[in-house]
Order: sequence, then structure tokens, then C-alpha cells
Amino acid sequence: MCGFVGYIDDETKTENSCIKEMADKIVHRGPDQDDYYIEDGAALGFRRLSIIDLDNGSQPIESEDGTKVLVFNGEIYNFQSLRADLEKEGHVFKTKTDSEVLLHGYEQYGKELLNKLRGMFAFAIWDKKEKKLFGARDIFGIKPYYYYINDDVFLFGSEIKSFLPYPKFKKELNKDRIPEYLSFEYIPNRETLFKNVYKLLGGECFTYKDGKLTTERYFEFKYDIDDTKTLDEWADIITKTFAGSTKAHKISDVEVGCFLSSGVDSSYTVHELSKMQKLKTFSVGYEEEKYSELPYAQEFARTDGVENFAIKISADDFFGIAPTVQYHMDEPLPNPSALPLYFLAKKASEYVKVVLSGEGADELFGGYNYYKEPLDYEKYMKVPQPIRTAASKIAYVMPKFHGKRFLVRGRYKIEERFIRNNYVFDYRERDRYLKDKILSKNPAEFTKCHFEKVSGLDDVTKMQYADLNTWLLYDILQKADKMSMANSLELRVPFLDREMLKIALEIPAKYRVTKEKTKVALRKAALAQLPEKTANMRKLGFPVPLNDWLKQDKYYNMVHDKFTGETANMFFNEQEILRLLDDHRAGRASNMKKVWSIYTFIIWYEEYFVKR
Repeated sequence: MCGFVGYIDDETKTENSCIKEMADKIVHRGPDQDDYYIEDGAALGFRRLSIIDLDNGSQPIESEDGTKVLVFNGEIYNFQSLRADLEKEGHVFKTKTDSEVLLHGYEQYGKELLNKLRGMFAFAIWDKKEKKLFGARDIFGIKPYYYYINDDVFLFGSEIKSFLPYPKFKKELNKDRIPEYLSFEYIPNRETLFKNVYKLLGGECFTYKDGKLTTERYFEFKYDIDDTKTLDEWADIITKTFAGSTKAHKISDVEVGCFLSSGVDSSYTVHELSKMQKLKTFSVGYEEEKYSELPYAQEFARTDGVENFAIKISADDFFGIAPTVQYHMDEPLPNPSALPLYFLAKKASEYVKVVLSGEGADELFGGYNYYKEPLDYEKYMKVPQPIRTAASKIAYVMPKFHGKRFLVRGRYKIEERFIRNNYVFDYRERDRYLKDKILSKNPAEFTKCHFEKVSGLDDVTKMQYADLNTWLLYDILQKADKMSMANSLELRVPFLDREMLKIALEIPAKYRVTKEKTKVALRKAALAQLPEKTANMRKLGFPVPLNDWLKQDKYYNMVHDKFTGETANMFFNEQEILRLLDDHRAGRASNMKKVWSIYTFIIWYEEYFVKR
């Protein structure tokens, strides 16, 4: 696990390169070693966290003939078999690393190499002869990849902050995307909140040559439902495949630990890994016991016979680390679970360099409770559209009552009704809170393309497909990578594996979600190995006591000060955002997500545009 940065700029000379300064911005991603490749017009920088081939795995690494140079962040779990194939083709290796396999593999297969890779990765290969840069990101987008393109300058790297020292980088806020941020908690396409900075998406590769950038998809999620197998058969397939995935993900020359919460995903991962080695696990909780998952996690650790290291965080810890978290995120991400994840990663990094975690199981196997919603609407959607529309309009203007949300949302098709699991600000209300009116699209327009690609499938599958392409990519994996790497910790996700994905794309919806249960087949597989209480533990979603903290004087005042400060005054209508805060405190409305989204934007903006 590492970080890289680089640039292509014809005007820059080797003697005045700032590549080291750029790489130093991401020293947390690789404190063990740094190195650079520089020639007139191009430079690549690398920060290494040593995991495999500790003595010989330095980068950038050059090809045998010296014509190509690679920087790579991630792990390739099938690199040993790929290496054997390449050696048969005559390739000679100098190290035992997976990075060298990528370089030889690209020489042998070109971009066809990408569909042979099992792992998480972001890499760049500079071709000295052709003056061409090739880059790619793994199919899920586990590892981050950003690029900046403006005039004749092309910057690329693992984190946006590494671009800041480059003299030609123009740090500008992409103000037009603030409305999308307010609705989704992230920008739901390749744009970022920095002008001219973009994300390479999961399953994409690019070529940059002669000042021209070309991006293309080399992989897309495609459901191919198999109705011939029983639930027991699917559970057996999951059991065997996940055991293989966990084994592949533990490849390392350093100790591997595991995150452990109360849920089935992390518990299943811990159980599989504990069969293979003596295991350290890590858990996080709160001083407020009613929100804490610690008792469940610690009980399972004792049952499974693994060592557990736990940390409890307070409201002071939470609010105190918030600016640091948003700096490491690169873009504002108001998911409250990112903050306890930061502390969890920090705790784990005191003992190990690598952890396994349960991210991705919910999106692949149907774990979110809102996936049940289409089943609840199944009969209601047969009511004529005009009647549903009328009922929705009437319910919308009525005081709160049981069933109001159901009726309001019932007028829409799933394509319009579903935006992630629940958007924060309705697009119809965003203008009320923004100081300047910004023309923007209905959030549903950003997810429409995903629903169109699976238009013939059931509504549960449509929601999962949308989440795989948005929520997982822009939120879950973003915070998992950034919070772990902020603490120089490599986080691996064995559910997000090519072989596990193949199963997930074939399982019928009835074995993913029912009205009573989520992750049906996965829980069935887990039940054969875990206690029933753990296998069927309901989804808690990394609970945070933020809702209550915002009502306490100390933290209310902290937020109030930001809402009345200079940064807030630049972007938001002070009267309206204070009303959100005060209504939440008084119990007139549950505005935690809205308040925290605005607060997060403010502290992120101050980190990047005021302090730096």
C-alpha cells in the first residue's frame, strides 16, 4: 500500500522539479520509503508502505529495456500466478513484488492485462519512447485516483492534496457542484469540488499523449441471474469462495489484523482469517453505551478466540478530529462514520500494518434495509399513477403522520425515488440554504444512467447496481482508503473480490433481500460458522451519537460559531442554516445530516482555502 504522484509538463525541467514536495504531501500513505523518476517534461514520485518484498520493493520501477516506468498503489492477489505465466513468455524478474508483475504484464498484454488482475490498484506507466502515460484503477475503485488537466499540464496521483505544491496548479473551488454535494454528500460523477480535478472511475483506464487525454471503461458490472440453484447451494458457494478470497487477501510479509464491529460482515471476515493465523482484531465504540457496538464485538472476539483491542471515543474526540479528517478526505465527506473509522485505524496502526475489513458486502449481497423498500411498494405501485400522484401531493403538505413518507415517495418510479439511501437536501429546498442561486439538475438525473443500464431487472437489483456505481465508489471506499492511509495502515476488503463479485451478480434477488431479512444467502453461509446472534445481527451502520451531541451546549455552540463565521457567509444563507441547527436542538426536526453536511463543508473549505 502506497501513494504516488506525477506530472506531464513539457516546460518543466529536471533541475527545478517539485516532485518530492508533491510526494511529501502524502507521506502518510508511505512513510517507509520515497523515490522519484524525473526527466525533462515528466516526473513520477512514490511513497511506500512496505508490505511485500520489504527489501527490494522500491518504486518507481523500470522495465528491463529501460523504456517504461511504473508507480503503483495497491495489491495484486494473483500476482504469483501471473508472474509464472510471464516467466514462461521469457520475462526476467528482479524482485518478488506485484508491482514488477504489472510492468511486465503491461509489456506482454497491453491494457488487456487489466482483466487478468485480481486485486485493488491504481497505477501509472510512463512510456519514455512514445511519451505516453497509461493509467488504470481497479474494478470497484478501492484505491483512489485523481488527475488535473488544464492547458498543457497533466497531474495525476493518489490524493488531490499532492497537487497543491505544483506551480501551475490553480486551486479553485468548483462552486457549481455544491448543490450536488448537499444532496448526495459527494459529487456523483468524475468531477470534484476542485476545478479541473477529476476522479478516474472504478473500472476505467486512460492514456495521455501529446496533450490529449482518452479515458475508457475496461470493466462494467453486469448481472447474469442464475435461477437454477437453491439457497443452500448459494450459501455453500459463498462459503467456499469467501474462504479463498480471505486467503488471497492475507498475502503479506508483515502481520495482518482485522477490524471487528458487531455485524456479520466483519465477524465473518474475522472468523475466516482466524482459521489461518493468530489474529489481532480492532474495535471502536463510544462513551455513550447505547450507541456502542463494542459489547457485541468483544463478545464475539471471546467466542471466536481472537485478541481484541478496543478504543472508546468521546464527543470531544469526535469534534476535535473533524478538521483533520476532512483534510485527509481531499473533498468534504459528511458521513459521520468516517471519524470513528479514523480512530479505529489509528488504534490498529499501533499493532499492525495491514487489516482486513468487511466493506462491500452490503452492496454486493443486499445488506441495506432500504433494499426492502421495493418489496413494500410492490402492490402499491399497481395503483394508477394519477391516484398515487394526488395522494403524494396531499401527504406532502400535511403535518407528520405515520405513512407520510411512504405516500409522498409512492408517486415515483424507483428510478426517481431512489437516490443513494436517502438524499440529504431535496433539490427543491437547496436554494433556500445557498447564498447564491446555482443552476443545477435534479439529483435523480445523476443516477438515471445507472438505472437505464439495468432497466429490465427487478427494483432491488436496480438499487444495488446504482449503489455499486455511486455510494460504494464515492463514499464507502473513499472513507475506507483515506482514513486507513491517514494512519499509514493498509486496508483490504475481501468481499470486494472478482470471485465474490461473480457470485453476487448471479444470485437471484429473493436470495439477497426479503421483506424480513437482508443479505439472505450471505447470512445463510455465515450461520454455518458463526453464532446465530451474530449471523443475523441487524444492520447498525456504524452508529454515531452525533444526533444527541448537536443538542448539547458545547457542540451546538461550536457549530453555531461556524454557521455565523466568514466562510459560512460566503456560501450559505445564515438565517436558514441557523434555523436548521436550532430546530434540531429544540427537537422540532431531525436535522443532523443537514447540519453536519454544511458544517463539514465549512471546515473542509477552511482546511484547503483558508489555512493552506
